[in-house]
Amino acid sequence: MTTTTATRKLTIARAMAEATAQAMRADPGVFVMGEDVGPLGGVFGNTRGLHDEFGDERVRDTPISETAFIGAAVGAASDGMRPVVELMFVDFFGVCMDAIYNLMAKNTYFSGGKVKVPMVLMTSTGGGYSDAGQHSQCLYATFAHLPGMKVVVPSNAYDAKGLMTAAIRDDNPVVFMYHKALQGMGWLGTEKGATVPVPEEAYSVEIGKAAVVREGRDLTLVSLGAGVHHCLRAAGALEDEGFDVEVVDLRSLVPLDRETVRASVAKTGRLIVVDEDYHSFGVSGEIIASVVEHDHRLKSAPARVAYPDIPIPFAPTMEQWALPDADRIVAAFHQMLLND
Repeated sequence: MTTTTATRKLTIARAMAEATAQAMRADPGVFVMGEDVGPLGGVFGNTRGLHDEFGDERVRDTPISETAFIGAAVGAASDGMRPVVELMFVDFFGVCMDAIYNLMAKNTYFSGGKVKVPMVLMTSTGGGYSDAGQHSQCLYATFAHLPGMKVVVPSNAYDAKGLMTAAIRDDNPVVFMYHKALQGMGWLGTEKGATVPVPEEAYSVEIGKAAVVREGRDLTLVSLGAGVHHCLRAAGALEDEGFDVEVVDLRSLVPLDRETVRASVAKTGRLIVVDEDYHSFGVSGEIIASVVEHDHRLKSAPARVAYPDIPIPFAPTMEQWALPDADRIVAAFHQMLLND
C-alpha cells in the first residue's frame, strides 16, 4: 500500500519484531516486557526471535499483573530507558489504567517537562474470531481521547515497521495498537493486503501523518487498521458501479492528521468514516466533526460505518452481523445517494 523498492514481503507481526530488534541493537536501553513475549515470541508473533537474540535480561516474560509490569515500564522510561511493553489484549486496560493514564501519560506534564517517558505500549485490538466481549474490542477512542499519549494504528507491514521504529525513538509515550486480523497469524485469519514489501534497513514513518492509499473524486472513505482493507474492497466494488473512491488511512490517531482528511473531502464532497470501535463518542464522530467544523461544501451529509453500541457477541453469526465490512460501506454510500 505504501510505495517501497523492497521486494521481500513481511507480515505485520514480523515487521514489528524486526523494528524492535533493530532498535535493541542500536540502543542498549531498549528492552521488551510482557506476558509470553519471551521464548513464545508473543501470542500474536510480534516479539518472535527477540528472546533468542537478546535473552532474558532484555526480553522479559512477566507475571499476569498488567499494573505491575506497565508501572515498572513507566519507572524504567522515566529513568532513561526505552521499554516496549505489551498489554496482550486492549480489553485488559481496565486493570492497569491507573499505570497507563495517571502515570505513563501524565508524568511529563506533572514534572513540568523534566521527566520524559519514552516508552511504547503495544496492544492487540479487534474481533471477528468469536472471542467475545473481553478479547475483541478496538477501543481506539478510549486512548485517543486521553491527552499525553501518542496513538498509532498501522494497516500494513510497511507502516507497522516504520511506526514502531518512530515510536521507540520518540521521547513521548506511544500506544501502538495492532489489529489481530492483520498480524499474519494463520489461526486468526490473514488479511493479504496487510502483508507488503518491507525494506530490511531501519526507517521510520512519521507519527501523525495520514496516507491517501487510493485516489478518487466521488467519495472519501476514512479508516484505520483493518477498516482500511474493508474500504479498499468497497472502493473496488463501487468502481464497478462507475464511482471513483478515495481511501484515507489515518495511521495515527494522536496526533490526528485532520488536514489530509479535509483536503480529500474538499475534493470529493462526500465522506464515510469506517471504524471497528463503537459507534458513539468515537473516532468516526471526531473525523466528521473535523470536516464539518470547516467550510466545506458537502454534496451529502457525512456517514459512519462503525461497531454498534453493544457488547461484542460470542456467537459467530451475531459478531459478523455487527462488524463493519465492505458490503456495509457500499450500502452506506447507496443510502447517501438516496438521501441527496
